[in-house]
Amino acid sequence: MNIRYAAILVFLGLSSLTPAGAAELVVNLRGAPADVPLVFQVFDSPATFGDLRDPALEVTLPSTGDGEYRIGNVPSGAIAVGVFIDENANGILDKSFIGIPREPVALSNNYRPKGPPAFDRARIDVADGEIKSLDLEFFLVLGERGRWGVGVGMIGRGNPYIGAQNEVTQAIPAITFTGERLQWLGPTLRYGIAGSGNLRLAIAADYRIGAYEEDDATVLVGMGDRENTLLAGLGVQWVIGGGFELDAAYQFDALDQIGGSQARAQLSRSFQAGFVRISPQVSVNWVGSDLSNHDFGVAPGQATPTRPAYSVGSTTNYEVGVFSFIELTEDWRILINLSLERLDDKIADSPIVGDDSVVKGFAAITYVF
Repeated sequence: MNIRYAAILVFLGLSSLTPAGAAELVVNLRGAPADVPLVFQVFDSPATFGDLRDPALEVTLPSTGDGEYRIGNVPSGAIAVGVFIDENANGILDKSFIGIPREPVALSNNYRPKGPPAFDRARIDVADGEIKSLDLEFFLVLGERGRWGVGVGMIGRGNPYIGAQNEVTQAIPAITFTGERLQWLGPTLRYGIAGSGNLRLAIAADYRIGAYEEDDATVLVGMGDRENTLLAGLGVQWVIGGGFELDAAYQFDALDQIGGSQARAQLSRSFQAGFVRISPQVSVNWVGSDLSNHDFGVAPGQATPTRPAYSVGSTTNYEVGVFSFIELTEDWRILINLSLERLDDKIADSPIVGDDSVVKGFAAITYVF
């Protein structure tokens, strides 16, 4: 065998070990402990990076502390790189009750998100066959005691009553908190009490704005203003996979302002587009008779010749909406939750109701520290 022929064979053999289009990463880590597994992940999709799931490449290496680590067969193109310290050596990134990483992580561009990560902030471009160097430092997404946010917000809903001209709105302080078990986002609060991973049981509380004030429309005069209250109960959160999540909750009037209860089942899926995380939602809402009558019924004592008494009873409404998380910077974010609820025919038949649907929403801008 001549030297030229042998060299060709060696070249072909090496080529079979390194896929076409692959690159290599040289990762310089800071904050790495010794004798703990390090898991290197490469993402090529904004959707999977937003959840830190299903990486295009995953490599586990033993830690030798701070220093240089080399990762081969990295796909070329636009990627984001994540590394986590596998403190319990279980091979997965442990997350809090609400799905936030609780093991130290490091992301490309030394990006330090305080919410769902945006692919474009961690994005790096790698060419075929390139050897790319990265300097990364570990951090805790939740900090030492969770992440607080302060800002301003607005909660509101449409006014489906006959002749109503004004929407129902209320400005509120936008206080947020994300911790190991507690998530507080403006008018909603969830506190995990059991379960972990993909199936969790939580206390679920929601602020409920009053449906109307009697001066909103002539048909409501003499009905009295409707009360704000707090609905609280139990909820189940099931991370189905592929970005899908199912939330179900049963709640009652915790302040006894209205009485009654409601139940809700909501299916959502998250997408990432630039610095915006979008979660379309569909839900089925069952509302007990006390709540339905409070919003849409006419009590016998409130009946007039043009407004007959009407009992709505329990109702089932259907809702579609979208939740958006917009990361302006690592510290500033905008939250928008907007939905359209199709009202039960028993509500639409009420003598005070003019529309069969209602728009609801919440928006806030907050600074997270």
